[in-house]
Amino acid sequence: MAEQEAAADAGEEAEAPKKKSRLPLILGVILMLGGGGGAFFATFTGLLGGVQGADEMQEEIAEAAPLEPVAFVPLDPIIIAVRSEGHAAHLRFRAELEVQPGRQEEVTLLMPRILDVLNTYLRAVEVSEIERPSALMSLRAQMLRRIQIVTGEGRVKDLLVTEFVVN
Repeated sequence: MAEQEAAADAGEEAEAPKKKSRLPLILGVILMLGGGGGAFFATFTGLLGGVQGADEMQEEIAEAAPLEPVAFVPLDPIIIAVRSEGHAAHLRFRAELEVQPGRQEEVTLLMPRILDVLNTYLRAVEVSEIERPSALMSLRAQMLRRIQIVTGEGRVKDLLVTEFVVN
């Protein structure tokens, strides 16, 4: 009987799983946090050639060149009927012209010609072209070139599209 009790005690000890140590997990977390903090510090202070310190960045912002003078002339909204997949749709277009300062009146005087060239161009564009994801970039460049021809060289710098919706 004593042998059976000794065998039972040995079996219980053998069946009980050993607890795994959590020391490697705790050390790993501590090392990860320490390494991350050290990397942030080294990068932020410029030791690794990364981001400049906050003081240096503030100085560069303060020394930034002033904006050059700019003026804008709003275009009247344009709504054009287009046919899309057999049903009627409308293109709503609104933009502003970036002009040389002091030339706003000259460009405003030519507004009927500008609107005419834009209407003519947008009516000729196919709906499949308008619906392309990259269409706005090429359409904008085409419209700007036409506006610059109408207004004369050096008056209009850019065309800023503020609304371009097909519904």
